[in-house]
Amino acid sequence: MNIYCNPINFGYRYQFNDTQKDGVTASREAADPSMVYFKGTYYIFPSMTAGFLHSKDMVNWELFTTTHLPIYDYAPDVRVCGDYLYFCASSHDKGIYYRTTDPFSDTYETFDGAFPFWDPNLFVDDDGRFYFFWGSSTSEPLYGVELDPASMQPIGKKQALCEIDTEIKGFERNGENHKPSHTPEEQAGILAMIESQPMPESMKEAAKNYLLELPYMEGVWVNKHAGKYYLQYATPSSGHNIYNDAVYISDAPLGPYVLAQNNPYSYKPGGFLPGAGHGSTMEDEAGRIWHTSTMRICKNHNFERRIGLWSAGYDADGELFCNQRYGDWPQDMDALKADPWADPKWMLLSYGTSASASSVSEKKIKLDPTAQRMGKTVEIVTDYAPANATDENVQTWWKAASEDEKPWLQIDLGKTYDIHAIQINFADDAFTPDPLPDDFHLNEALMQQRWIDTDPQKTRWLLEGSVDGTHFFTITDKRNANTDLPHDLIVSEDGIEARFIRLTVTKLPYDQTPAISGLRIFGLGDSPKPQKTAEVTFELTTALDLLVNWAASDDATGHVINWGYAPDKLYHSYMTFDDSVEIGGLIKDQSLFLRVDAFNESGITRGDILKVR
Repeated sequence: MNIYCNPINFGYRYQFNDTQKDGVTASREAADPSMVYFKGTYYIFPSMTAGFLHSKDMVNWELFTTTHLPIYDYAPDVRVCGDYLYFCASSHDKGIYYRTTDPFSDTYETFDGAFPFWDPNLFVDDDGRFYFFWGSSTSEPLYGVELDPASMQPIGKKQALCEIDTEIKGFERNGENHKPSHTPEEQAGILAMIESQPMPESMKEAAKNYLLELPYMEGVWVNKHAGKYYLQYATPSSGHNIYNDAVYISDAPLGPYVLAQNNPYSYKPGGFLPGAGHGSTMEDEAGRIWHTSTMRICKNHNFERRIGLWSAGYDADGELFCNQRYGDWPQDMDALKADPWADPKWMLLSYGTSASASSVSEKKIKLDPTAQRMGKTVEIVTDYAPANATDENVQTWWKAASEDEKPWLQIDLGKTYDIHAIQINFADDAFTPDPLPDDFHLNEALMQQRWIDTDPQKTRWLLEGSVDGTHFFTITDKRNANTDLPHDLIVSEDGIEARFIRLTVTKLPYDQTPAISGLRIFGLGDSPKPQKTAEVTFELTTALDLLVNWAASDDATGHVINWGYAPDKLYHSYMTFDDSVEIGGLIKDQSLFLRVDAFNESGITRGDILKVR
């Protein structure tokens, strides 16, 4: 049995960012993954990782450090052409292409491009012709051009391919759940603040676009299937739960492209770790389809992100889909290979359960910077209670007191369960290592000063279980581990009988104070599955927004709302632990069907399919 759980389990590297206001702070980042299958190995090249991931089974990933690629250039692109792996990455200065026959050799040929590019994607067609796509803008379309394979120079003129249209495509609207983060009054204050800063006009324009949350069209990736070309792109921004990948389809590499009916095809606005944008789509060794993309944390830094991997495919009508229904739960890779819509084997047991700890850090209070710009004083209070580790929200966490010499966190499930998987999610809490590492030095990366630490770190802990809360047994002992896995997964195929789970943290990178955003426990209970969701009602509040309500249920842990443009194509999903949800990613005037499923410790009960329009 090959089990994995998003985010992908590897040693996400620390970025040291110069925030100017708060000095240098550290947090982890990996994003914008390009995934390929090359000479018997799977590769993922993410941004800000100073290397690439490699795997033989897409379950166990290892990190290889590179010294000859531009590690501070965002959105690395990789493509396979014959015996070569081609690489390029974003740069405002110049475009350079790299290629190698062996990535582990860390040696590359280079080719100078004809122009600088951002968020690049190289596509090699069946006939050997090269096409190049790029773009990341709130005002410009995505572009494409044919390249000469020998010189990597353009053949002909660039073609504009598709553009943002938030009047038609609701999923392109920015903000959490597609809602603006700032009122018009706050936006005016932000604009005034930016104008007062001593910076170049180009930087002011970029800052305005970002802070005012104008939607981006970026992260292009092209696949070919059954003679059709699938141009995928990310929108509207990686800082929100609705970051997604959408798709256009064409009969030719450079278009014209038309919007696919199933959009956005990669979309994960709910659950523990949301976001599913700026990624890539790949065929494995047997022709099965997989999608990898960026997941959002964005609490310590606006680019604090992780990597997710999901089963995907093309349906009988040629629509590209991606299964993210339980997209951050443990997944059985073998089951997904047989059926890309396979349900998870084990259910979430830890949501809302009782949590205790050896100590709790004092609340953190800071002033809201947006309110400050408006001349107001609004306090933002961060609570580090143990309950944050079971609330299924990656943006909240338990944090121990700094003086705690033996910090532990304990979960009481309320009764004994058959536990099969535990995911330990360590959080970073805007810390600054003291002292800074010896080889620390800042580099330019997307208008920010930063440094990636490639030295191996260590995360060590002891995980124990108990039936009575008094007598504990060891589940996993990593007190002498030499790995650094901030989203580690412990799997027991046979199961562990326990009511209490206790995590004792013994070492963390830079000796920071332990913080846990999720001690997530999965298994099976012996209660009945939940009743079918009752009293489902819906309202189209606009042509792009749907409000769904249902009756609260004592026997359901949570619900997954599924929707799509046909009753047999409910490809989109939103996991929630409430009894209502707002869906803002609709396409104007498109037909719409939905189903509300309920889940608990024992399984999933599907609801009735309802026609909305």
